[in-house]
Amino acid sequence: MAARFKLTRPELKRFREALARYERYLPMLKLKQQRLQVMLREVVQERREAQRAREEIDAILRRYRALLADRAGIPLEAWSRPAQVLVDWKNVAGVSVPVYRETTFPPARYSLFGTPPWVDRALADLRERSRRQALLDVLLQQEELLERELTRIIQRVNLFEKVMIPEAREAIRRIRIKLGDEMTDAVGRSKIAKKKLAETLVARTETTPAATPGDHGNGPPTEAPP
Repeated sequence: MAARFKLTRPELKRFREALARYERYLPMLKLKQQRLQVMLREVVQERREAQRAREEIDAILRRYRALLADRAGIPLEAWSRPAQVLVDWKNVAGVSVPVYRETTFPPARYSLFGTPPWVDRALADLRERSRRQALLDVLLQQEELLERELTRIIQRVNLFEKVMIPEAREAIRRIRIKLGDEMTDAVGRSKIAKKKLAETLVARTETTPAATPGDHGNGPPTEAPP
């Protein structure tokens, strides 16, 4: 931008106005960047806790893996898959992110007396794993959205700080130097013109003969009467 501009007063005004906008907007960008960084750290912490919780239920399910292999014809995996994951949406530093609310499951219908006693516990644990995984998925989505927005804001901050503001300042500096030189040249030309005018007036004064006393014209002097 700074390499292509005219060294004129209108351009100087344009760059000054642009610089004022950049310097006014930059603090707002930095504030948004700070808020996003804080929120992202919180979401990362929540996501790590959700991962640990999911791993804990995985360890519980591994304890009776052999029992899950013999489900006596009961579709535990189908019943433990979410029918719907409900989320709300909230605005975080200008970014709309999902917030986990709850997970619903399809109805499980089976005979309490005709199934092994571990089926209830296994179904509850499988559904709990699905809940924890749904929460983890939502937090991962939050993290991705916040990281994407933070990257965009950091790029804009760098653009303002390292490119647009320095270029505007450099353009203003160069235009002011050019206008200053033009003003200096104009003052110099004015002085030279005044000096030449003064010399001309002096020269004219020196070449004009001075009038003598009693000289009232170009004719011969009149004689006084006797």
